[in-house]
Amino acid sequence: MKVAVASGKGGTGKTTVAVSLALALGGSVPIQFLDCDVEEPNGHLFLKPVYTREEEVTLLVPEIDENKCNYCGTCAKICNFNAIAVAGRKVLVFPELCHGCGACSRFCPEGAIREVPFRIGVVASGRAGSIEMVEGRLDIGKPLAPPVIKAVKKHAQPDKDVIIDAPPGTSCPVVAAINGSDFCLLVTEPTPFGLYDLKLAVEVTRELGIPCGVIINRSTSTDGDVEKYCYQEGIPVVLKIPFDQRYAACYAQGHPLVLKFPEWIPAFKELWQRIVGMVKKGV
Repeated sequence: MKVAVASGKGGTGKTTVAVSLALALGGSVPIQFLDCDVEEPNGHLFLKPVYTREEEVTLLVPEIDENKCNYCGTCAKICNFNAIAVAGRKVLVFPELCHGCGACSRFCPEGAIREVPFRIGVVASGRAGSIEMVEGRLDIGKPLAPPVIKAVKKHAQPDKDVIIDAPPGTSCPVVAAINGSDFCLLVTEPTPFGLYDLKLAVEVTRELGIPCGVIINRSTSTDGDVEKYCYQEGIPVVLKIPFDQRYAACYAQGHPLVLKFPEWIPAFKELWQRIVGMVKKGV
């Protein structure tokens, strides 16, 4: 089963939940942790894996053969991302803008374009105790996170339960990370901003046809608006983590919640069983 952990905004405790869930289950079922927050992966800060393998993630970008090119400008006209420009008798290629669609090379009338690999990131694989971990890292200055996320997800193994730490927000990287999951845990906080972004995240899961549940982190007496929204939308609130300064200190020091406070292990195990039950029932 694949469970994605996402949030409509950063700072809600998404990685705290994902790591805690993986550690709580790691000794009882085969777990694979995929860190798809490739622009700022930090699951390794808590799981402390030993990486044994790295592979580059590349995108095929155009390279111009000046001997064949007649500077007709077809490539520039067909590129929706402005990754190619023709200036007089010079063709400029901007690989950072290229999405690797291949349209320029396909429609070049002179066959003057070939595609060459352009590195955009790396995928590291290893283990954190009983947990198999795969982490994606987008290279600095590269804007395309989805190809790196997809490269991470290719490592998902069907014989393991997979926990995906998705990027924050609701943009293309989030869609790439949670797409194909059996269930999505949406971590929010009981604030106006938290609720607003939760609503956006819920819409994304619905567009993708993924059932979801909500975890309220830093829960206080102000949870009412979030709970009311979830009730009205038929979304289960599957867990509440109370606001506690000790938990904040634990996170700031790089300690996983369930290791510093093992009394939370049963709660995360029960959470997993609840998710399994909802997926089987098609909720």
